[in-house]
Amino acid sequence: MAILTAPGLAAGIAHAAPGAPAAPGAPAAPAAPAPEPGAKSLEQVRKEIEDLYRQAGAATDAYNLAEAEVKAQSEKIVAIANLVVAGQERITALKSRAGAAARAQYRSGGLPAGAKLALSEDPGQFLDGAGRLRQGEKAASDLLTELDRTQNDLKRYAQDASAHWATLEANRVKQEDAKNQIEQKIKTAEELENKLEAEEKARLIQLEQEAQYKAQTAWLSTGAMKDVNGAATEAGKRAVQYATAQMGKPYVWGAEGPKAFDCSGLTSQAWLAAGRTIPRTSQEQLRLLPKVALKDMRPGDLIIYFDDASHVAMYVGDGAMVHAPRPGRNVTMAGAGSMPIKAVVRPDA
Repeated sequence: MAILTAPGLAAGIAHAAPGAPAAPGAPAAPAAPAPEPGAKSLEQVRKEIEDLYRQAGAATDAYNLAEAEVKAQSEKIVAIANLVVAGQERITALKSRAGAAARAQYRSGGLPAGAKLALSEDPGQFLDGAGRLRQGEKAASDLLTELDRTQNDLKRYAQDASAHWATLEANRVKQEDAKNQIEQKIKTAEELENKLEAEEKARLIQLEQEAQYKAQTAWLSTGAMKDVNGAATEAGKRAVQYATAQMGKPYVWGAEGPKAFDCSGLTSQAWLAAGRTIPRTSQEQLRLLPKVALKDMRPGDLIIYFDDASHVAMYVGDGAMVHAPRPGRNVTMAGAGSMPIKAVVRPDA
């Protein structure tokens, strides 16, 4: 089995070592300008940018979870509103029935049915009337019981709606806080990157790839892929096909396609295309989907990264995964071990 040894199926990026001697007869390369005292190295800038985007990724997960909760609470409130409408209609009908009974008694002169029976001289009429009286009394009792129960239901619906509104508002606050954090982290990272010259930006990408290659190589050297040879299920094949077809599309936080994705937007939509609904966020995917051992990993499984489960990718086989990396980058293929793996979960266990 061919094992991916570097991100993007590359074997690494060659570059001249700093301070390498020039070829014989070649003019000496100009000396690199000395860095200003206290200036950050490009590697330090890369790590700072990477950390900011990771923090933005964690905040994106919080935003997506809050958004899902807002949607769920909104749906519950709509369902309660429908129950309230039905309950009010039921009360109206019950009161109409009670009013009809009261009008019938009024038309009879207001004399209770029991009194009429007591004055009856016909024993048969008395007995027949007594049976109907008991039926009428039970019907009246049932009517009052149902009316009382329906009114109690409406009170409970009002309490439930109030609780759901409180949860809805709390999640809206969480969503707004997460949005502000995301935008601030991305803005700071972009400002750092925009200060770089064109050559430095190119070198920054090179450093990113080198870091991924180093991590992937170290991961493979542990023998992590030695026994990994699981075959994809039919659903897994469809999920992989969807995810890889999105390569080249940009990362946009909170996006679920079709033109852009964030990391968990890509994985959740890929499995939706395969006929499975899974949680929207990487943290919820970790929490709710069955975990599998790394040696049992198969294409279509999701790899959760970092201790805070702030990133997720889809394993596609041969030591590779496909993912939406971060703002400023596109959906791409990389080494499955190019970031610290927290767990592997299976949507179609």
